[in-house]
Amino acid sequence: MRVIVVGLGIQGHKRRKHAGADFVAAVDPVHPEARYRAVEEVPLADYDAALVCTPDEPKAALLRHLLGNGKHVLVEKPLWTAGTDEIAGLERLARAHGAVCCTAYNHRFEPHFVAMRDLIASGALGRIYSCRAFYGNGTARLVRDSEWRDQGAGVLPDLGSHLLDMCRFWFGDLPDGFRLIAANRFENRAPDHVVIDNGPAAGGGVPRIELEMTLCMWRNHFTCDILAENGTAHIESLCKWGPASFTHRVRVLPSGRPPETRTTLVEDDPTWAAEYAHFKDRVAAGAPTDLSNDLWLQRCLGRLGAEAAR
Repeated sequence: MRVIVVGLGIQGHKRRKHAGADFVAAVDPVHPEARYRAVEEVPLADYDAALVCTPDEPKAALLRHLLGNGKHVLVEKPLWTAGTDEIAGLERLARAHGAVCCTAYNHRFEPHFVAMRDLIASGALGRIYSCRAFYGNGTARLVRDSEWRDQGAGVLPDLGSHLLDMCRFWFGDLPDGFRLIAANRFENRAPDHVVIDNGPAAGGGVPRIELEMTLCMWRNHFTCDILAENGTAHIESLCKWGPASFTHRVRVLPSGRPPETRTTLVEDDPTWAAEYAHFKDRVAAGAPTDLSNDLWLQRCLGRLGAEAAR
């Protein structure tokens, strides 16, 4: 598969690296390493797929060009458009032209995220009561100094999209009735610390979910705690920030110290290579494009983002 990379920022360089020999050219309006300044300049006969690593604003127009010409697309999260109708239109366009369009949520390929999904799916935890997650990095100053990143809802679409997608990866379809608990601007113009939960949307088999995200955690960190009927499960850190651990504790009745199993990984981030391989597999299989997850995220993040920005 011959691929182009559209946007040679931090993500674009990572995507180019993991595309390896598949990479044929880069597109970027200013980067000196890019062969083309606009995607329309690239001869259609020269590539089969595109890795789109641009800011949110131009994504929809880029995808219309690519999908309308039958090119497969892996686009960086979140897939943000003027409205949900436009996302539905992109899905129809992709299907009409036999193109595979996937949105990149590389944390789905984090080994401990996969382990958590499998544990939940096994039923061993029983009824899930609560899921609380924290995701923080120390990029507040970098974001503030960026020409385009410190605006709108700030950290919410950036890290919040990962956390919300994580919840759907583990728990399946969820009501989109999450609510904003806090939106703080400690250093930046846009919110650099946000807390959301699913409040009244919890219940009826849906666990209570609380998600905290920030750009002001000077040592990058991730934690998640799941409380359940038959035990608990915990993730501490990500492979890219390792060591990363996954712990499963089995409840002792009526009370007592639970036996636990713990897996600790010290390895380079495996998610980028795994996600690219997954994308290639979907292209090879001719998997139909399904953007329902993006529709859900846009509804949820759009509403929360508007409130956070205010």
